[in-house]
Amino acid sequence: MWDLVLRGGRVLEPTGSGQVDDGVADVAVRGGRIDAVGPGLSGAAARVVDVSGQLVVPGLVDLHTHVWHGATYWGVDPAPLAWRTGVTTWVDAGSAGAYGMAAFRRGVVEPAPVRIHALLNVSGIGLVGRTGEHRELENLDVAAACAVATEHRDLVRGVKARIDRYTVAEHGLEPLRRARELADALERPLMVHIGYGPPTVADVAPHLGAGDILTHCATGAATDLVRDGRPTDVLHGLVEAGVLLDLGHGSGAFAFDVLEAELAAGLRPIVSTDLHIRSVHGPAFDLPTVLGKALAAGMPLADAVAAVTVRPARALGLDAGTLAVGAPADIAVFDVEEGSFPTLDVHRQVRHAPLRLRNTATYVAGRLLPPAAAAPPPPWVPLSDAQRAAEAERVRRLRDAAPTLERPEDFDEPFPRDQAP
Repeated sequence: MWDLVLRGGRVLEPTGSGQVDDGVADVAVRGGRIDAVGPGLSGAAARVVDVSGQLVVPGLVDLHTHVWHGATYWGVDPAPLAWRTGVTTWVDAGSAGAYGMAAFRRGVVEPAPVRIHALLNVSGIGLVGRTGEHRELENLDVAAACAVATEHRDLVRGVKARIDRYTVAEHGLEPLRRARELADALERPLMVHIGYGPPTVADVAPHLGAGDILTHCATGAATDLVRDGRPTDVLHGLVEAGVLLDLGHGSGAFAFDVLEAELAAGLRPIVSTDLHIRSVHGPAFDLPTVLGKALAAGMPLADAVAAVTVRPARALGLDAGTLAVGAPADIAVFDVEEGSFPTLDVHRQVRHAPLRLRNTATYVAGRLLPPAAAAPPPPWVPLSDAQRAAEAERVRRLRDAAPTLERPEDFDEPFPRDQAP
């Protein structure tokens, strides 16, 4: 007998090789894994859920997040987000360095209701502060980081380094050189954050190779990504070398015109949020929202789904992003609304998405994630008046979410006297 069957939804699963399985089908789960996918599955099930008219895709994989909540400047709790967004696999991009990886594992990874993987920050202190993790080079101890990553090899899927003028300061490319050395020693990919230079993308490019990841690939801050509406030779050279592009929206790293130029040139970035305690209040908000922005920039739906499932999973060798038989039963279900929906980049440019996805159910290992409420933002997060008003409205709605029923007709029958609580 199956544990769960999702019946009659539009199942869309990109294979990652340019092919897409797209059609009405059932999805059956047994023992936390996908057991069968196909139209009109017959067999007994403990639970059958009718998802006809809805979109069923693999659980989403967010390649760039910051989820070490309660211990770092940037950390956000994934639980209140995952259940309503369909994100079942979260990759923390460098919140923890060598000094904090064990605590990150105990405090966040092990108790989380979702799957969490990590990119180890080349700086031992990680992202405890807003910036400055590379100011003291003695914290960039490659040997110590290598030893920690080896101890946590199942968790650490790569290396992360933020390389911009604010993080490297007078050290220039030395933090990147050490990150490269660490990634090579671990035989894991290196994700490099770019922003305001120097160093420029051209400075960073020689240190990246096949399988590495350039994040914030659609930022307006790096002036040598796109010029005159076209990707530069530097960016084309990175792609030709096998470097993967990652959107990494964040609170300041996404420009529609940059992404549109990349898409027009045939470049297809992975779509991720760079979700953290500031971007979660906008304009990123969550992965379905950022996916909608990719659609608004001209990315087809199948490509966009691949960019948040199979492609990020393959980038880090994760057992995720697929509905293949035998895979973990991580599943996201969405209502799809057609229309023209305004979306916003960090420069207040507006584009209209042809679709809006609203998550209705998120399953991890075949178990439905329950609702969870988010904590209020910490005092160091700057919020606009509109953001503060939205947060107050969210709290009000939470308070009102459990109505009290008072009318006799609201109940089937009175409590028997001998069973009244």
